[in-house]
Amino acid sequence: MLFYLFTYLHKTFNVPGFGIFRYITFRAGAAAITALIISFWLGPKIIRKLRHYQIGESAKLEAPKTHLAKAGTPTMGGLIVLLSIIIPALLWTDLKNVYILLILFVTVTLGAVGFLDDFLKVVRKKPKGLIGKYKIAGQVFVGLVVGSVIYFFPQWIDQTLVPFKSSTTVPFMKNLEWNLGWFYIPIVVFIITATSNAVNLTDGLDGLAIGTVGIVSGTLAIITYVSGHAVWSQYLTIPFLRGNGELAIYCAAISGAALGFLWFNSHPAQVFMGDTGSLALGGIIGAMCVLIKKELLLPTLGGVFLMETVSVIIQRMYFKYTKKRYGEGRRVFKMAPIHHHFEMLGWPEPKIVTRFYIIAILLMILSLATFKVR
Repeated sequence: MLFYLFTYLHKTFNVPGFGIFRYITFRAGAAAITALIISFWLGPKIIRKLRHYQIGESAKLEAPKTHLAKAGTPTMGGLIVLLSIIIPALLWTDLKNVYILLILFVTVTLGAVGFLDDFLKVVRKKPKGLIGKYKIAGQVFVGLVVGSVIYFFPQWIDQTLVPFKSSTTVPFMKNLEWNLGWFYIPIVVFIITATSNAVNLTDGLDGLAIGTVGIVSGTLAIITYVSGHAVWSQYLTIPFLRGNGELAIYCAAISGAALGFLWFNSHPAQVFMGDTGSLALGGIIGAMCVLIKKELLLPTLGGVFLMETVSVIIQRMYFKYTKKRYGEGRRVFKMAPIHHHFEMLGWPEPKIVTRFYIIAILLMILSLATFKVR
């Protein structure tokens, strides 16, 4: 909205200095700062409301015993994050840009699914919250919409997307795109569903998920800007997608919101994200990789989330296998997801989170390196 206002004033009245609002880099910085300010302003207010209505985290018996002390901590704090993302996006992005409309759709829809899950779990006291198949149905629906729009109606987004509608770039390979054909939409559904659940699994320690999301979104801000820049995309030999750069503003807003929420979510946490935030943020990351045609970069970029998910899969498969073969289930890790394994080894929670941040930063550097080493 502010983007349109300042652009109008610049074009109509030639107000000095207002031309700067045309630049994505300036609006990205403005979005990040706006998101940070909104987080700091909304955070205490929402936390007080959550405490007033006694919307707190239940004791997780499957988690390490040290987590029992966290019972009663306000949850559904994902509302802080989502509002801190959506409001700056409405203020600073071009709302006629279909990339922005799609990512807003992903944010709002998966945020609503997560909110319903938290509401049933915390307010209605249903231990399992939203039934798993309904949660998956919401994620699949989002993936179907995003995949179908890109595959069947790429011209709605921009003509530059038409030749690449079902393709993805291959990391480290110059001028190589892999056409997924009819498998494209199912793959988009899988990516958005998988990343949404992966971030949800990662959200088990104070500050772990939101800090990692902040690092990943900062990386995506650079990649989206480059993808939407004619000169830089040509230099790096990646597909130029006109309008894609607007997503850099959205990613910057996510980074600002993540930093602001981390203020309240760092150890010891004053509030938890809950599924309201984690499902939406995971879906956003998956959808971003789809929209910028970097699906194959996701395992590297989201390596921490992948590590958490794979640890759960290995634990469950090995347990079922050994139970069937030996009559008693055995475990690879002391507890899954893997961050709990390190807790059981005696690592302090802040140390685990910090080391996972270091891994995320190293993966960020590797992800960016794939654009030059081609």
